[in-house]
Amino acid sequence: MSQASIPLQEQEKTKILKAYKKLISSCLPFTNEEERKLIREAFELSNKAHKGMRRKSGELYIFHPLAVAQIIIDEIGLYDYTSVICALIHDVVEDTDITLDEIQRKFGLTVRQIVDGLTKVSGVFDSTANKQAESLRKMLITMSYDIRVALIKIADRLHNMRTLDSMRQEQQLKISVETKALYAPLAHRLGLYPIKSELEDLALKYTEPQVYNEIARKLKETQADRDTYIQDFIKPIKQKMEEIGIDCKITGRVKSISSIYEKMLKQHVTFEEVYDIFAIRIVIDPKDKDERGVCWRAYAAITLTYTPHPNRLRDWISSPKANGYESLHTTVMGPGGKWVEVQIRTKRMDYIAERGLASHYMYKDKNSEAQKESLQEKWLNSIRDLLENKQINGQDFFSVVTSNLVAEQIYVFTPKGDLIELPVGATAIDFAYAIHTDIGNHAIGAKVNHKTVSLNYELSNGDHVEILTAKNQKPNIKWLEFAKTIKAKTKIKEATRIERQALIEKGKLLFQRKAKSLNVSDNHPIIKKLLEEFDLNNLDDFYFLLGSHRLSTQKLNDFINKNLKYLQSSTSKLEIGELPSPSPSELINPEDVDLDSMTIKDADLNATVKTGKCCNPIPGDDIIGISDPIEGIVIHRLHCLQVVKTINQDPDRVIKTKWSTGNLVEFLTSIRITGYDRMGMLNDIVRTISMVMRINIRSITIDVQDDMFEGVIKFYVRNIKELNQVITLLKNISGVLTVERT
Repeated sequence: MSQASIPLQEQEKTKILKAYKKLISSCLPFTNEEERKLIREAFELSNKAHKGMRRKSGELYIFHPLAVAQIIIDEIGLYDYTSVICALIHDVVEDTDITLDEIQRKFGLTVRQIVDGLTKVSGVFDSTANKQAESLRKMLITMSYDIRVALIKIADRLHNMRTLDSMRQEQQLKISVETKALYAPLAHRLGLYPIKSELEDLALKYTEPQVYNEIARKLKETQADRDTYIQDFIKPIKQKMEEIGIDCKITGRVKSISSIYEKMLKQHVTFEEVYDIFAIRIVIDPKDKDERGVCWRAYAAITLTYTPHPNRLRDWISSPKANGYESLHTTVMGPGGKWVEVQIRTKRMDYIAERGLASHYMYKDKNSEAQKESLQEKWLNSIRDLLENKQINGQDFFSVVTSNLVAEQIYVFTPKGDLIELPVGATAIDFAYAIHTDIGNHAIGAKVNHKTVSLNYELSNGDHVEILTAKNQKPNIKWLEFAKTIKAKTKIKEATRIERQALIEKGKLLFQRKAKSLNVSDNHPIIKKLLEEFDLNNLDDFYFLLGSHRLSTQKLNDFINKNLKYLQSSTSKLEIGELPSPSPSELINPEDVDLDSMTIKDADLNATVKTGKCCNPIPGDDIIGISDPIEGIVIHRLHCLQVVKTINQDPDRVIKTKWSTGNLVEFLTSIRITGYDRMGMLNDIVRTISMVMRINIRSITIDVQDDMFEGVIKFYVRNIKELNQVITLLKNISGVLTVERT
C-alpha cells in the first residue's frame, strides 16, 4: 500500500510512535528500566490529555512535547529522566483537565514542582509591566531552586520559534520580541550559546525579515570563498600541532546572523566590512590533566604561525565567565591581511560551552562541578536576594533582572586575594555590597590598587579593592545613581526607603501646586508625555527626582511652556511641541483605514489617524496602528522598531489595521540609493522618477566620495506597487549599485 493511500490518522499514529521510539532510544544511556517506564507513562498521559488537539500548523499537539523532550536531551544535554518527564507533560495542567495533584500522585513532588513552575512561566509577558514582572518573579522563584524549570522552558521556546511560520504576523512579532528580551539572554546566562544564537536569529527573522534574508543570502554567496580561506588558514596550524604532539580537532564556524547584524549596527559598517564573520575553533583532547597548560601551548604554537593582535587576547580559562564558559580567545593576522578569531579549549570546556549548566549531568568531575556550581550559585543567590526584597517595585524588578541576564563580567580581588565577580560597569559600592551588606551600608570610600577613590569609581578587570568604612556612615540615596548590581540597588533602596518616600511626597506637593494652576489631573494625557520626556516609568519616579532636586523646576517649566497650547485646549488633537504639523499628503483620512478591524476596547473612531514618520508606511505594506492619547492613531509598518517596542511594553495600544481599496491619497516615502558617480547620473535618477513615473519628488540628498555616491530621495507614491516600480527602474540605470527603501 502506498503512503498516499494510508488514512491520515494512521500516518499520524505511525509518526507519533516513531518520535516516541526515538526519544526512548535517546534515553537509554542514562536511564534504567523503571525510569523508562515512568517516561512511557508521562508520554501516554500527555498523548491522552492532548488527544484531538492541534497546533496552528495543523499538526497534532503531542508532537510539541515530544520535540521539547528531544531538545532537552540532544541539544541541551540534560541527561535526567525527571526533565524528560516534565518536558512531556509541561502543558497538560494549563491546557487540559489534568491537575497538579494527579501529577504528584503519578510522578512525585519534584515533577509537580517543576511542572507548576513551567505553568507559571507561560504568562511571563503580559499586557502590563506589573503583571509581566509578577509572572517573571513567579518563574524565578521556582527556577532559583530548580534550574530545570528554565532549561525546559528554553527548550519549549526554541521549538515554538522553529515552528512560528504558522502563526499570524502579529503573534510572530510578539513572540519574537519576548524571545529576544528574555529567553535568548536567559539561554546566554545559562551557557547555552548555540541555542542563544538560534533564538536570536529566529527572533530577527520575524522582527526584521529583510535584514535577516539579506545577510543569509550574502553568507550563502560567500560560503565557497570562506571555506577555501578557512582550509588555507587551518593547514599550517594542524601541522604545528602535530609537531608539538597536541591531539586536536580544528574547525571553522560562521557567526550567527544576529551577531553579524549586531556588529554592523554597533560598528556602523556593511556586511562586507565585518572582518570576523567566522571564527576558528581548536578543541584539544589533552593527554594529561593540565588543561590550562596544553591550551597555552597551543596558543604559543598559533602565535608562532600567525601574528596576534596585541589587544585581542581573552583568557576565560583562568577566570571563567559567570555561566561557566571556559576558553582562550585570540585574534591573529591570517593570509591576505585578514584578522581571524581563534578559540582554544579542551573537549571538556567545549562540552560546557555548548551545553552550559546542563553539562554537569555529563561531567561529574569534582573540581569542574564545584567550580560550575559556585559560579551559577552566585547568580542564583543574587536572584534569591532580589526575590526576598519586598520593597522593589515591579518595573525595577523586571529591568534589573533582564539587564543582569546579559551583563558581561569583570573579576576583582579582595585584600586577601579572593576573587569577586561583578558586571561590567560595576563601581566600588557594588563591590562593598558584594562583600557584605553591613560593609556596603557603612562604606565611605575605597582603595583601588592602593589608591583612594570615591564609591562611584568604576572598577576594571583585575583591580585589587579595599572598602573604607565608618561606624556613623549610613546608605545615601544618591548611591542608586551609580550602583549596578541587584544586591547593591535593593539594599540601598531598602535602607533609604523612608528617605525616598519623604522626597516623593515633597516632589508631589511641588508638582501639584503647578498642576492645579493648569487644571492638570494625575490622569491627564500630558502626564504620559511628561514621563516620556524625562524617560521615567511612573509618577513616583518623577516626584522623587523633583523632590530631590535632580530634576530642576526650570526643566519642568520648559516642558510646560513647550506644551502650553495643548494644555490650554483639552480637545486638541494636534501634535504637541516644536515639531511641524504634517502636510496633507502625510495624513490618512479615517475612511481610508479599516477601523472596524481594531482589536482594542473603546477605540476612538473619531481620532486623528496619520502615518508614522519613523517608517512612512504606504498602501500594500503590512501595517499596525498604535493608539496614543495625544497623537490619536499612528499607522506603522508591521516590522517598524516602534511597533516592536510598543508590543513589548504596552501591547494594549496596538490596533489591528489594514488598508482599504481604492486609495487615492499620496504617501511620503524614501529610498537610499548608491552607485558609481558619473556625468548625468543625477539627471537620469530624477528623470526616471519625475518623467517616467510622473511622481512628485520632495527632496534629494546626495553625498559623493571617491567616485562613489550615496543618496536619500523622498517622494510621494500611492501604494507599494508604485514604489516597487520606481525601485526596479532605478536599479536598471547604468552605474546604480543598490536601491533600498529606508
